[in-house]
Amino acid sequence: MAAKSRYALRRVLSGLGAHRVCHQSHAAPPRQGRLLWTPPIRHLGGSPPLLGPRSPATGPSSLSFRSHTCGELRWDHVGEVVSLCGWVQYLRQDLFVILRDFSGSAQVLIPQEESARHLKATLCDLPAESVVKVTGTVRRRPTGQENEEMPTGDIEILADSVEVFNVSRKLPFEVKDFVKKSESLRMQYRYLDLRSSQMQKNLRLRSQLVMKMREYLCNVHGFVDVETPTLFKRTPGGAKEFVVPSREPGRFYSLPQSPQQFKQLLMVGGIDRYFQMARCYRDEGSKPDRQPEFTQVDIEMSFVDQAGILSLVESLVQYCWPAEKGVVTTPFPTMTYEEAMRDYGVDKPDTRFSMKLIDLCQVFLSTEIHVLRSALSQPGGSIQAVCVPSGAKLFNGKDLEELKQTAKTQFGQELSVVLVKADGTLRSPLRKLLSVSATDELLQRTGAKAGDLLLMAAGTLHTVRPLLGNLRLRCAELLESHGASVRDPSAFHFLWVLDFPLFLAKEEEPDQLESAHHPFTAPVAEDTQLLYTQPQKVRGQHYDLVLNGCEIGGGSIRIHKAAEQLHVLKSVLKEDPGLLSHLLEALDSGAPPHGGIALGLDRLVSILAGAPSIRDVIAFPKSFRGRDLMSCAPDFVSEEELKSYHISVKWPVDKEQEKRGSEDVKK
Repeated sequence: MAAKSRYALRRVLSGLGAHRVCHQSHAAPPRQGRLLWTPPIRHLGGSPPLLGPRSPATGPSSLSFRSHTCGELRWDHVGEVVSLCGWVQYLRQDLFVILRDFSGSAQVLIPQEESARHLKATLCDLPAESVVKVTGTVRRRPTGQENEEMPTGDIEILADSVEVFNVSRKLPFEVKDFVKKSESLRMQYRYLDLRSSQMQKNLRLRSQLVMKMREYLCNVHGFVDVETPTLFKRTPGGAKEFVVPSREPGRFYSLPQSPQQFKQLLMVGGIDRYFQMARCYRDEGSKPDRQPEFTQVDIEMSFVDQAGILSLVESLVQYCWPAEKGVVTTPFPTMTYEEAMRDYGVDKPDTRFSMKLIDLCQVFLSTEIHVLRSALSQPGGSIQAVCVPSGAKLFNGKDLEELKQTAKTQFGQELSVVLVKADGTLRSPLRKLLSVSATDELLQRTGAKAGDLLLMAAGTLHTVRPLLGNLRLRCAELLESHGASVRDPSAFHFLWVLDFPLFLAKEEEPDQLESAHHPFTAPVAEDTQLLYTQPQKVRGQHYDLVLNGCEIGGGSIRIHKAAEQLHVLKSVLKEDPGLLSHLLEALDSGAPPHGGIALGLDRLVSILAGAPSIRDVIAFPKSFRGRDLMSCAPDFVSEEELKSYHISVKWPVDKEQEKRGSEDVKK
């Protein structure tokens, strides 16, 4: 009825001006006609400019075909003649076209008069996602036909003319937020996925954040934006690097994991305060929610200590934080690495919820339970637990089995599950082995109540803590999946983690040490002498910034003396100092005390946007396996092309299968 009444209303509107539609010339392909357009500032060529609303001098519509964006029109624009450019979202009842651009959408009313039949035919014949320019008059929608869910829902544009820039083919999916697409399909047709309102919001949020960061660092604190090379040489330690062949036989570049050495060299060079939005590269293989190329806000300062860097970053976050996300309170809380591992089992704790690890060694000190006694008798042995509120009530058998399997398959540990029943008794294989006093002490120590769940693990601290830290996070997810409120999605909990160990034992060679951060981190001042006697006990001046359980930044005060850096490389890490001879020479040439930090821009924006993956805040990300599904990169290079790089490929046995897989992706 509403559609019919609106149609009748259009029929009686006789005072409207003539409608104009752009038709293609005889030489043009069907439906691809274009009216000549002249920029508003200067006129080139012999054709006079068409009359119509001029684009504004500044703002998102300046210097363009349009006078306004689709999403900005409101009731105070009523009566204005406007030009909009965008994509056809959909056609409704041959009466309306919903036109969309980056800012939102607007309803275009198709005139129904006989005199406008060509205009109507053109608009009604347009496939979704065709690109057009519509000129018309802004009108109020009839009373009762407003759309409160649409920011422009109070108005519509009565079309006067249309220019068809491009007619879309049939697309592999609809560009609508409520239409679910697999991530692989989204990445294969990324140029279509970018049209979605969420991707538009995410990338614009990222742009605004970067602009504010640049403004703060340059204008408030005098930092200098310096670009550093992408082609470099291999750095000892750290993640695997991508290598780039050169035309010199046997010589390769490496893509930098970060501009670490360059920013230190800039301090030696007297730049004093450096930053850049740095592209970084790590060949980390198939890791969840990681990218082989990513962006970090790279910062370095001379004549600064740890407190100065922390204060700078806190103020930077405050300055660039979007107002709609709430107020950021500084200073951020701090926690030592040891405290984080003790209470949360991870070095990047999510402090939005409690469920801390609980030490049960005293409870079972005189236990007769063999597995627990055996764990306590070994060096570094411990018994730890996590109390999950309402876990016994909410978790089902499948959930409990998943937790046990995670402990066994990922950590090689056995997990004891203890459910506290409504009457306060325990349901667990351990129940019969525990005395009444031991049971009471266990409940008192853990604070467990009726309906709660206890997860217990016994073993060395370096295995038990990471296990329970992982299960703590998984339990939070499971509780939320059952309707419990655990983590506030609108809350932002910042945390500094300090006093990391400077070195860690290598997993494959426990008697050898490797850098916990990187080999350029300075030791805590009071631990400097231990560097030469007991390096495994040295704490580093390393700091991580954590937000909601995600590491969004890491940095350190650097070693600025050549002799100390040489000792770390040669004597502690057993690395060839020749690989860093340029840096050692620079440090020996008058290097100031300096330090810095790198903030993970992709991760920070994804948390701000509430995106499930960092791929949702990167314009053209790689897949889980590091591939570009849109262009099918990486691709094969012919043997002829490889000759100039003096490279030959040793093909695996399944070469043909790999080639076929690549061809399947292209299809």
